[in-house]
Amino acid sequence: MSKNSSSSPLQVFGLFSLIMITIGAVDSIRNLPTAALFGSSLVFFFLLGALLFLLPSALIASELASTWPECGGIYIWVKHAFGKKIGFLAVWFQWMENVIWFPTVLSFIAGSVGYLISPSLANNKLFLISIIITAFWFVTIINLYGMRSSIRIGNFCTIFGLLIPMLIIIILGINRILVGQHIQLQLALNLQTFKPNLENPQIWVALTGIMLSYCGMEITTVHAHEVRHPHRNFPRALLTSTIILLITLICGSMAIALVLPAQKINLLYGVMQAFDVFFSTYHLHWLMPFVALALVVGSIGSLSSWIIAPTRGLLIAASDGHLPAHCRKQNSRGAPSTLLIYQAIIVTIIVLIFWIMPSASGSYWLLTSLAAQLYMLMYILMFFSAIYLRFKEPNLHRPFKIPGGKIGVVMVGGLGMIGAGLTFIIGFIPPHNINIGSVWRYESILIGGLTLVSSLPFLWKKQKLIAQEMRSIEN
Repeated sequence: MSKNSSSSPLQVFGLFSLIMITIGAVDSIRNLPTAALFGSSLVFFFLLGALLFLLPSALIASELASTWPECGGIYIWVKHAFGKKIGFLAVWFQWMENVIWFPTVLSFIAGSVGYLISPSLANNKLFLISIIITAFWFVTIINLYGMRSSIRIGNFCTIFGLLIPMLIIIILGINRILVGQHIQLQLALNLQTFKPNLENPQIWVALTGIMLSYCGMEITTVHAHEVRHPHRNFPRALLTSTIILLITLICGSMAIALVLPAQKINLLYGVMQAFDVFFSTYHLHWLMPFVALALVVGSIGSLSSWIIAPTRGLLIAASDGHLPAHCRKQNSRGAPSTLLIYQAIIVTIIVLIFWIMPSASGSYWLLTSLAAQLYMLMYILMFFSAIYLRFKEPNLHRPFKIPGGKIGVVMVGGLGMIGAGLTFIIGFIPPHNINIGSVWRYESILIGGLTLVSSLPFLWKKQKLIAQEMRSIEN
């Protein structure tokens, strides 16, 4: 099949679908309360994150995806640079990051529903776990029906469950300023207002949530062979998504910070808190059920994108012999059925961490930190691969090429690695304004999780080699 062929029935992604899937996967209204905790200084961190991570990841992913428009995404790129083993490690980090991150998305759904019924339910662990597990298995079943159904659902959910609620809360925030109503932030337009106290290590904790909200620019590239005109559409989609992301995330977080003091923002249902304040002001409280429904729809759309894409990347790696043969199984609709079922089982087990942590917000933050650290390890491999491949294959045709030659790609990739490395280190700093229990337990779970996830691919490989040696001896 020609790379640029648009007649194949497999090529179901156009430019609009790519933009919607990227925004649905990366942009997130559920991350707004995390950023809103830091008041006016969140603008500084969003811009810093954009410079050190969002722009580098969009540019690097555009160059790699347009040069190697093959199904597999991060696995294919890192494999071209450093071989199959490191390629598998990269896609493994991406997949496991998602498995750990899924409960945070689902807890947002459960928190929104619980807050609507009764605010006390949003902190009820049994309620949260029940909703999380039910919702995840529901979205898994949807994805077992294949990509076409997943795309249609994802596009609908991104528009009606993400962009529209984002637009509403931004408009409500702007209107609150214009009419002179009471706000929680000092909005004097001077450098001191927006510059945080960088000497305080706690203020840097903000970067973890913000950087994670920028992750996923590479996610659509796993479907490269199903994209019409990938050489042209990938760069356009990623750069358009970058602009929309910056506007919605900064303005949406500021809108929440306008009406909620930092000490009252709940990470699970902070968005519902903000809508509650806005609607109470304008006597529109009857709209709350519709907002809750929209937020649930948006989160399901985001889940739909993330459930299938990294799993398909892992499927490509499994086809190269990195996982047992039964993990390569696909159903009649082309969905990686075995891996999707395994993924749902692991998520169900991880959700039990809500029983371990003393608060729902503490569980949310711990999983967010661990997911961010794993994802940063993948991004470091991606940035390093792009730099190495430019030197390894300098004459290879690249439809989209980061300007500035080798120096340009080193600078862009270097900025990305600095941002990723900084986020990885900051993840070990526990936040003081969230109940995470003892610091010892927090650090132990983080270090233990990182060690376990990083070592599993090597343990599997070692076990495979031992099994081969035993068969050789028996023969």
